[in-house]
Amino acid sequence: MNDDPRPRSPVGGAEHPHGESPFKGKTGLRRVWNAFHYSLDGLRAAYTCEDAFRQEFWLALILVTVAIFIPVSGVERALMIGSVLLVLVVELLNSAVEAAIDRIGLERHQLSKRAKDIGSAAVFVALVNVVAIWSSVLLGRFA
Repeated sequence: MNDDPRPRSPVGGAEHPHGESPFKGKTGLRRVWNAFHYSLDGLRAAYTCEDAFRQEFWLALILVTVAIFIPVSGVERALMIGSVLLVLVVELLNSAVEAAIDRIGLERHQLSKRAKDIGSAAVFVALVNVVAIWSSVLLGRFA
């Protein structure tokens, strides 16, 4: 009898060390290649399934283009572009949290609401950060 509570690996029926996914063992270039494709899958899923991500993506495209062409220093440009890309990162994480919560169950629960609200708040803070950085750079440069 096996008293080990770790889940059994679906690969060959052998147990995986530390109860982790059997897919965690990939290393080297194969892991990088797989991670790249998983990332593309995630971006594709976010773009096709998440309206907020799609809107923020197009806003980011516009703002990054503007940041490239306005006369600011390299550090200012990096801050402006970085703040915009941060919104996309936070939105991706928020979407992942929402998908995981919905996978657990669609019924209303206070903890599910809290998790989703906190994710939404993180996106809001990232957007406020964009406004603060862009305002600071542009008002300091052109005022």
